[in-house]
Amino acid sequence: MFEPVAKTNQDGQQSDMTMLAFTHRTSVKLAEVGFLLIVFAGVWLVAAEIPRLRLGTERRIVAGIALALGGLLLMIATHWGRFG
Repeated sequence: MFEPVAKTNQDGQQSDMTMLAFTHRTSVKLAEVGFLLIVFAGVWLVAAEIPRLRLGTERRIVAGIALALGGLLLMIATHWGRFG
């Protein structure tokens, strides 16, 4: 799931700080979950606009949270993972 990555300084010596990076498979899974959350949010926003269905405001709030989480997962997958 995670790979330890050692940082080297300008002299070529390893520093004491160790950073974790996602494997390719983990970053792809994170991106897939992020995209699924975005799709869910889109469907939920459409459902919020249908007058016969109740709880329109609550559906918009849930869709906004899903969009935010999906975007966050995509940022994590592209920045720290090997996705993209």
